[in-house]
Amino acid sequence: MTRLFKPFKLPSVTAYLVAGVLIGPYCLGALNIEGIGFTSHSAVEQLALVSEVALGFIAFSIGNEFRLDDLKKTGRQALVIGIFQALAATLVVDLALLVLHYIFPSILTIPQVLTLGAIATATAPAATLMVVRQYKAHGPLTKLLLPIVALDDAVGLIVFAVSFGIAKTLVSGQVDLISILVNPIIEIVCSLGLGAIMGWILTQLEKLFNSNTNRLNLTIGVVFLTASISMIKIPIGPVMIHFSSLLTCMMLGTIFCNICELSHDLMAAADKWTSPLFALFFVISGAELQLDVFLNVFIVIIGATYILSRCVGKYFGALVSAKATRCESNICKYLGITLFPQAGVALGMCATAMQLGQQGGLIRNITLFAVLIYELVGPLLTRQALQAAGEIKPKPHDVIHRRKNKLDAAKTK
Repeated sequence: MTRLFKPFKLPSVTAYLVAGVLIGPYCLGALNIEGIGFTSHSAVEQLALVSEVALGFIAFSIGNEFRLDDLKKTGRQALVIGIFQALAATLVVDLALLVLHYIFPSILTIPQVLTLGAIATATAPAATLMVVRQYKAHGPLTKLLLPIVALDDAVGLIVFAVSFGIAKTLVSGQVDLISILVNPIIEIVCSLGLGAIMGWILTQLEKLFNSNTNRLNLTIGVVFLTASISMIKIPIGPVMIHFSSLLTCMMLGTIFCNICELSHDLMAAADKWTSPLFALFFVISGAELQLDVFLNVFIVIIGATYILSRCVGKYFGALVSAKATRCESNICKYLGITLFPQAGVALGMCATAMQLGQQGGLIRNITLFAVLIYELVGPLLTRQALQAAGEIKPKPHDVIHRRKNKLDAAKTK
């Protein structure tokens, strides 16, 4: 698929997603031939463990971007932009969907508007990280982008908890302050705490080995273990002790890269190991996309409004806050475009939204529609923005010439 997509200059992420769609329930899977494609969404869901592990490693890699030396230079900018662009996306989506609510009051309700506005905060870290890696993007924009994408998760959790808590109150008529305030704070604090502890443990264990192979095996094993522990939920009365796997593994990577002297080499080795895992993650994500959402006209109208308004909020939120923090002109101009992709975290939020009963179904379908569009178009826009900012460099002529000679020699043999 990457060979087929190369002439169109599309990122590998898009190729993997399309491959997933082709082997999904709506294409080859629809033939109901055993061994050819996924015949149902339940068959795709059986590989959910792969997605969980992949997201853990994605967060672990992004945590590596929170090195103290870099944060001293960009930390304040990342924090301000990360919060402001997320809130701007929520506000613009809420306003746009409110207009649709007054046009279609029987189809789109206020609780649905508030929930969708909160989901708009989330940005997909996986697609962004894959594009950065594939094209070896490097520069001020890239350095600022990855921490902001990571901050989106924390900001999104808080905004979603508050908005969804209000939405549930409007539906049920009962105010639940624990769901609105207590549980999200517990989730963030516990996630950061668990990640910090596991990062310290990993660093101490690395000291027991001299072999880089054993150290790499240990690093991979601890990320698996951390992702597994973060899936635990402990109810204590009305309070729920639970974790965000993305935040936990991100904190694991942050602590590890700042206190372990060998972290640079080990992270580089882990990145090579995870490459096929990430490819499989996007193929599974493509197979999960539900194409039947296009059959409902109202879903398409509301979904298109959600997509466009979220893009407006992300772009101008990033633009205004980048200018306010005196970022370079390329960052101001292109940062917002790189924040368009949306997937994993948003899908988790819409799964929670199913607690609204019948109203949750519409939220889920609109989110699925948006994710389908964002996943296919978002990586391409991210690549173009990074290229326009001058942070994706063309391959040197001698490298291209050398590779061509090797291919020609192989064909001759």
